[in-house]
Amino acid sequence: MTERLEDIAAAMVAPGKGILAADESSGTIKKRFDTIGVESTEDNRRDYREMLFRADDAMQNCISGVILFDETLRQKAVDGTPLVKLISDAGAVPGIKVDAGAKPLAGFDGETVTEGLDGLRDRLNEYYGLGARFAKWRGVISISDDLPTGYAVEANAHALARYAALCQEAGIVPIVEPEVLMDGEPGDHSIDRCYEVTEAVLRSVFNALYDADVLLEGMVLKPNMVIDGKAKRTASVEEVAEKTLRCLKSTVPAAVPGIAFLSGGQSDEEATAHLSAMNAMGDLPWALTFSYGRALQAAALQAWSGKTENVAAAQRAFSHRARMNGLAAMGDWKADLEKAA
Repeated sequence: MTERLEDIAAAMVAPGKGILAADESSGTIKKRFDTIGVESTEDNRRDYREMLFRADDAMQNCISGVILFDETLRQKAVDGTPLVKLISDAGAVPGIKVDAGAKPLAGFDGETVTEGLDGLRDRLNEYYGLGARFAKWRGVISISDDLPTGYAVEANAHALARYAALCQEAGIVPIVEPEVLMDGEPGDHSIDRCYEVTEAVLRSVFNALYDADVLLEGMVLKPNMVIDGKAKRTASVEEVAEKTLRCLKSTVPAAVPGIAFLSGGQSDEEATAHLSAMNAMGDLPWALTFSYGRALQAAALQAWSGKTENVAAAQRAFSHRARMNGLAAMGDWKADLEKAA
């Protein structure tokens, strides 16, 4: 049986479910572990992620897919079960981060382009064999009064489109992630400036995807929300929701099955509230859900703190956040649900 890209993409944005981003690079996971005083060893990284993937309530009811780092895709649980199997047994789709990170864009101070296209075709074929059915590539767009330049936007859109086409050739659904940084420097941009930049970026990305003959029904978009910079933060939940939807409706074709937001520097609860407000506004051409990393894991990481005896408490913390975001993906989240927990 051939797995259709459209079917995998639809499963990734299934109603009331979202994507767990557990693809922290070695450097990022070390920073997270430093906050709880745990050494970033291969075994500790495996134990932490296994703890998340064995949280049955969250994984079966609220998580549609999991983005993995190369190391994790190849790892086995303590009992010898491949971590990929834990994910698929829970009914979620295993995925893989394939970009090699944002690198300085030559000649353009303060801007980056994401690398990793060289050898990507062979890597994707290997990842498919290891069980991955979707991939992720993040383009990073700096925002200020002067940035981004048109060239930086085009360079990242072009890379995202080439990546997406290679994924689909390999039978893998691409998550296309153009992130306009909320928490970049100086972080004092207004919500209207974010709208303007996000709209230009998405337009450029979809033009590039169209030129690359990417099947829109077989991809998932992972954008930032339209939000003011971290140094500013005055916009209400309603304003963020309304402006984000307006921007997406003017740029994202209805053929795209779903949009899974990144949390990008928002607090756990903020990211949930914004998503729920958008879904509550209703009448959308695509599914709107989450693809959160820190905003799903922060509470669980603190609760776990590297101790076996804390696994159950950490799984409860993870399941709570997953459930809150699952409700938000239906427009049904309420702030008092947080307090009840």
